[in-house]
Amino acid sequence: MYDVDTEYYFRFVLQHALKYHPKTDLILITGDLTQFPDSSCYQRILKELKKTNIPCICLPGNHDDWQLMMNLLNAENVSCNKQASIDHWKIICLNSQKPGKDGGWLAESELSFLDQELSKHIEKHILIAVHHNCLPTGSVWMDTMTIENSTELLTILKRYPQVKAVIHGHTHQEQESKIDNLKILSTPSTCFQFKPKSKNFVLDDTLPGYRCLYLHPQGKITTEVVRVEVK
Repeated sequence: MYDVDTEYYFRFVLQHALKYHPKTDLILITGDLTQFPDSSCYQRILKELKKTNIPCICLPGNHDDWQLMMNLLNAENVSCNKQASIDHWKIICLNSQKPGKDGGWLAESELSFLDQELSKHIEKHILIAVHHNCLPTGSVWMDTMTIENSTELLTILKRYPQVKAVIHGHTHQEQESKIDNLKILSTPSTCFQFKPKSKNFVLDDTLPGYRCLYLHPQGKITTEVVRVEVK
């Protein structure tokens, strides 16, 4: 796509992450695993993720087929689970897909699930993972595709100070924002990137990459974005 072999890039970036971060506890694949989803796409992704021997959770993006994902990405260390626990932390995964649309939406069932889980795990530090962004990016064309009801999401999160960060994909760029003490983090794409602060759709020449999150026992998060020169 756009003269980029996205599958090759995905494999290369994944291998880089495993080489330099071999003690990773969890891999989050934050949506848009394919552009035109079919069974063979997800089966090839599954093959690569199984090799990692690390728990992997796959979230749906606007280009994905959620039913196919749930049917196929559910073997051994790979899943579409809604949550995971790591020591003092709990990771909650939300589905922001609005079928047939590029923009995001959190169904009432997703918001209720989130509220219930947060109320049950007051003692845990929380990381939220979702595909679509909940805050504007500053790119006019991209900001037509945020989570439409992000106000409802943020209202829930403000009630629970144990929520430390929201991480998302979708924007194909690196951004960090803060609402009070809540971090909002985007992760770059493993393929091509979108030019920041642009009025119309424009590709950037920034390298592909991934974001590392270090979740500390006291609730602190340190993070870095790693860019990969694909050969």
